[in-house]
Amino acid sequence: MIHYKGAIVLGVLVGAGIGVLLAPDKGSETRSKLKKEAKDIKDKLSSDFAEVKDDLSKAAASGKEKFKEEAKDFKVKASKQTEKAITFLEKQLAILKEKNRTYQTS
Repeated sequence: MIHYKGAIVLGVLVGAGIGVLLAPDKGSETRSKLKKEAKDIKDKLSSDFAEVKDDLSKAAASGKEKFKEEAKDFKVKASKQTEKAITFLEKQLAILKEKNRTYQTS
């Protein structure tokens, strides 16, 4: 998308240059036209840059949201694995408690 806008701007600049070379108008009229075209190009570039900035902001926000989703998924998976580890440790503790009881009755 950015490449196309650059090509359009380049095309406008080349067209303006050719127009100046082939212009049958007086110098003052040509300068006036050049000023107008320069202003139009400046406005177009400003608009294009604003659009690109907006696109980048949206992409950054989208990436941030995706990161948040992935972090949430990771947190859920980590929590499930932690729960499994706790359950395993509880079972092992129960086995140790039972063995310890046998030693206490002796």
